[in-house]
Amino acid sequence: MAKTPFDRERSIGSGRLRAFTVKERESGLHPTILILHRRPHQRSQQDSRKLGEYARIARGWQV
Repeated sequence: MAKTPFDRERSIGSGRLRAFTVKERESGLHPTILILHRRPHQRSQQDSRKLGEYARIARGWQV
């Protein structure tokens, strides 16, 4: 009688995947992500005002 998929051990092959993900995390950020983080923000004065108004409304404050 053959074993069902539920009878098999789950740890087969997961060690390689775990080691790979740890290595990727420790290697640092991708260069493209670093460039995006260093890019200056381009916001207008009006956008900042709108954001403040939306935050005020979300908090429930009255003018």
